[in-house]
Amino acid sequence: MKLDSIDKKLLEELQRDCKQTNKELSAKLNLSVTAIYERIKKLERSHLIKQYVALLDKKQLDLGFMVFCHIKLTQHSEKHIVEFEAEATKLQEVLECFHVSGEYDYLLKVVVKDMQHFREFMMNKLTSLQHIGSTQSSFSINEVKNTTAVSL
Repeated sequence: MKLDSIDKKLLEELQRDCKQTNKELSAKLNLSVTAIYERIKKLERSHLIKQYVALLDKKQLDLGFMVFCHIKLTQHSEKHIVEFEAEATKLQEVLECFHVSGEYDYLLKVVVKDMQHFREFMMNKLTSLQHIGSTQSSFSINEVKNTTAVSL
């Protein structure tokens, strides 16, 4: 989809705060409310805007312990990959799961309450998944940058 400069500014504003009214956006972008509405609908219909979400403060939910788990599968057959991915997506502690290149096959972003919660997650959930050959975990010390905004 070809974006003009107004589309890009509109998307930047929506990424910053999607709860802005069309009236507020029209004032910022010097367009009519109707024009803003039509542009947003066009971006939604094209699926460039996939969804609107609320970003939660994990610490206030007592889920401030972030772990990155590297997973190596026992085999790389399509069957094993499909089965692992289906099981991994069901784990509520897993926020993100990426099939990656390199020494490991998957990188999981996991949030839990604390080290004890992570230990229980590893013993009772993650290592019980089929086809896992090995894991390596890295614990977040400090969140330096975390954004959902894509640069336009």
